[in-house]
Amino acid sequence: MRLRHIPGAEETIASSPYVIQEPALHKGSWNQVFGNDHPIEIEVGMGKGRFIMELAQKNPHINYIGIERYSSVLLRGLQKRAGLELDNIYFLCIDAKAMADYFAPGEVNRIYLNFSDPWPKDRHARRRLTSPDFMTVYDQILARDGVIEFKTDNRGLFDYSLEAIPQAGWQIKAHTFDLHHSPMNEGNVMTEYEEKFSSMGNPICKLVAAREIPAYDKE
Repeated sequence: MRLRHIPGAEETIASSPYVIQEPALHKGSWNQVFGNDHPIEIEVGMGKGRFIMELAQKNPHINYIGIERYSSVLLRGLQKRAGLELDNIYFLCIDAKAMADYFAPGEVNRIYLNFSDPWPKDRHARRRLTSPDFMTVYDQILARDGVIEFKTDNRGLFDYSLEAIPQAGWQIKAHTFDLHHSPMNEGNVMTEYEEKFSSMGNPICKLVAAREIPAYDKE
């Protein structure tokens, strides 16, 4: 589905104090942007931002960065952000494939992937955010013990992810095919899509992935 462009979205984003305009300048020094050494967590494809802004409200000692490549979508997030008293969240309008250009190795503690585009055609598999190509990008910026959390209502994409992530050298630490009726639902923060799809009766799938660390490296 083609996104409707909102006139003036780019200009609003370019002038917003909540959007980091030149993120490459902060590679390796995001602690200076936030003014503290708190852990950094990222949501890739934040949409309108409900999920990451709720996390920021609940966890003031964690710094959050929402990534959204589409200006008209990010604009909706900025409108929500304007009404909140927060100092631990910023946004980037970038392509997630380039994240290693903006974050140093080990600078990010957790990455959230929520209801990503499933790219159902096989020829588009490399565009899926859980593909080996993207897992390589995450590997470049995540801390040694960093994790990835992935939620979707698309069973085909989830089944693909359960296979592709281990093939990329990662370990599935936990997963469920029905999050809202699972112990993994404790503390769950819902996205806009999650609320919509679950209200339609669609089960929500979730997995948590981490790197496979050799036994000799765990000491």
